[in-house]
Amino acid sequence: MKLGLRERGGRGYFRAPVKVLLPAHCVSRHPIRVRFGETDLMGIVHHGTYISYFEVGRVEYMRRRGLNYQSWTEMGFHLPVVEAYVRYRKSVRFDELVVLETRLTELMRVKVRFDYRLWRPLEDGDELLAEGHTTLACVGQDHVLRRLPAEAEAVLTGPEVEENTPAVPRTAAAR
Repeated sequence: MKLGLRERGGRGYFRAPVKVLLPAHCVSRHPIRVRFGETDLMGIVHHGTYISYFEVGRVEYMRRRGLNYQSWTEMGFHLPVVEAYVRYRKSVRFDELVVLETRLTELMRVKVRFDYRLWRPLEDGDELLAEGHTTLACVGQDHVLRRLPAEAEAVLTGPEVEENTPAVPRTAAAR
């Protein structure tokens, strides 16, 4: 009979990941104007486009903390997406101005998770259009898992420092 890890006395278990209590300021909001090429024949944003929006949100999250993605690679590591999830709630159409909220929700030794919410700003309260998350793994130039460098953790958990961020319509979530 083959024994599972638990029955073998814990041999083979990885140590529990270190979870960091994340500050409330680990969120960024970014306006997105839906382009024609992002829509299908019905004029609705194509389901695959949301993953691209999430990437825009992650890159903007880092940029607003003073580090562009090229700088990450110069430090000797990459953050490839290893998991992505989207929950579609309402349709988004060509030329709409929506707000993407990107929040750092997990920071572990080798993994980072961002959660996303896409909002339609309205006068009487905002409408949730989609939500989801991506999990990224830290790898070196050799594409082997490695611990997230302390400098990267400091940037990810830091407040926004970018002064010239685009004007974002206020959403109920931001109030």
